[in-house]
Amino acid sequence: MIKLYFVRHGQTALSRDNRFCGASDPPLTSEGQEMAQVLGEYYEKVDWKAIYASPMLRTRQTSAPLARATKHKLITDPGLKEISYGKWEGHTTEVVRRRWPEDYLKWTADPGWNAPTGGETANQIAARALPVIGRIRKEHRTGNIMVISHKATIRIILCALLGIDVGRFRYRLGAPVASVSIVEFSTHHGPLLKVLGDTSHLPERLRTLEGT
Repeated sequence: MIKLYFVRHGQTALSRDNRFCGASDPPLTSEGQEMAQVLGEYYEKVDWKAIYASPMLRTRQTSAPLARATKHKLITDPGLKEISYGKWEGHTTEVVRRRWPEDYLKWTADPGWNAPTGGETANQIAARALPVIGRIRKEHRTGNIMVISHKATIRIILCALLGIDVGRFRYRLGAPVASVSIVEFSTHHGPLLKVLGDTSHLPERLRTLEGT
């Protein structure tokens, strides 16, 4: 049996302010760094086979405490990067709705086939992220694997694995900052969602911060 632990990175200034952040590469805030430290301490006793991450700064920073504690070399893969929001990067929803109203309406109706202005669709993310999961499962037949990625990318992967239309990722699954979702594969079943968007490892003051 193999268990994949999908972890969303810790807080950034853009996630705190509810701004679109995909191809942008902000660092973790001080609270985000604390989230990463708590995550590392909470999960360091797990017998990890490998730790994978998106190559973005915020995911690498989130993985660093656990990688140090467990002495695992971080494996990065660009397929795990966040969806690109194109011209929407760094803007709030209010600004996007005003500047690109038609594109925003199409995207909210079905982000599977409609991209943010100059960005990527959910189907495009699935096309690059799912092969990463396939490679991980081929490389590691058993054990616990941590996969540190991003809000949209994790939800799209989970939708695809569970047979949910990836165009519904924004309306079916949640992934708060520094949350953990666990999918189990075995010879008898799989993929089986065991945990979704868990933040119980964080102290309450970090779980209740503003933002997304």
